Amino acid sequence: MKKITIIIILSGLISLLNAQSGWFLQDSPTSKSLFAVSFADADNGIAVGRDGTIIHTTNGGEAWISQSSGTTNNLVGVSYTEASTAFAIGYNGTILHTTNGGETWTSQSSGTNYNLNAVSFTDASNGTVVGDHGTILRTTSGGETWTSQSSGTTDDLHSVCLLDSSTGIIVSGNIFLRTTNAGETWVNSFLGAFSFIYSVSFADSNNGIAVGDMGTILRTKDGGKNWTNDSSGTTNYFNSVACIDSSIAFAAGLGGLIFRTTDAGKNWIGQDCGISDPLTGICFTDAYTGTAVGFNAKILRTTTGGEVTDVDNNQNLFQSIKFILEQNYPNPFNPSTTFEFRVAATGFVTLKIFDMMGKKVATLVSEELEAGKYSRQWNAGHLASGIYFYQLQAGSFSQIKKLVLLK
Repeated sequence: MKKITIIIILSGLISLLNAQSGWFLQDSPTSKSLFAVSFADADNGIAVGRDGTIIHTTNGGEAWISQSSGTTNNLVGVSYTEASTAFAIGYNGTILHTTNGGETWTSQSSGTNYNLNAVSFTDASNGTVVGDHGTILRTTSGGETWTSQSSGTTDDLHSVCLLDSSTGIIVSGNIFLRTTNAGETWVNSFLGAFSFIYSVSFADSNNGIAVGDMGTILRTKDGGKNWTNDSSGTTNYFNSVACIDSSIAFAAGLGGLIFRTTDAGKNWIGQDCGISDPLTGICFTDAYTGTAVGFNAKILRTTTGGEVTDVDNNQNLFQSIKFILEQNYPNPFNPSTTFEFRVAATGFVTLKIFDMMGKKVATLVSEELEAGKYSRQWNAGHLASGIYFYQLQAGSFSQIKKLVLLK
């Protein structure tokens, strides 16, 4: 009887955890790894990947459809300019263009055989592509012609973001290139001994974020002239970033890692998306609606900014945000980790930790708390490595998340 009870408890914990994930998997029509994703709006999106893979949705990912790219080269970047017009780029100088939502893709001449790694457009005419060996290509004609620009470096260039038709930022390792004259000149700024930077995104002409390995997150508030280092609370690798506004941004990376900030980088909180595959691209059309893609054809979707909604009546984010249990950080951890949670109203609150057998191993909170944000630390030095669960209860509110102790 005891064994049955333990299984029931554990099953309930896991079921509640899965039901309350703020991210959910979508069916993919391919088995190929996906490397980038772009949405024109909440409904129309394109993802690209290995061996020329292109998939397309017109309903927010409820259904994804494979499209013929006409190439077997890896496609690693995609940029929408409007609902029907998009560009995809990839290895061996590949540039593809569609004006009918991907029903047909047309190859454009890039003038190079170097691998192309990223693409950014401000409108249907003006765009920039970057790639290996310092390659920068610019178009003002929607790709009818591409012109090579001087980067001043032979480093591989990994990410580009155009702020407007004149201003743009390119990142490559520790080097940031910036232009204010549509790429006629790119100014090379060495930022110091930061870790390797992979991706950059801007919300407007001033506010941007760049991410990279070892959990590196850099922030600018002046259009890329100066950058400061945010603390992410992780040493994992970030591959992609989506900057929504001056306060909200998302970063995705290895191990199914998704982190979010809602306070201009003061705190980056991990979100449990339920997978361990590396995530390679993330795109948001507003603060709540986003898609992430990754290895093994993984597609994740959220309509709540990654937050958990009430599982009983599917209340929206504005209702459920009153009570919030954040993902612990760091996670995995050894031996200490931090929990943050928000309480909506004065009441009795408990925060407990359970092992895989459903046995309670710690009680971090068991008291009446006033409305507000709280933080608790836990040292698990006396426990064995493994998966644990933590549960916040406050009145009728209950939420469970997973954490990993790795010694």
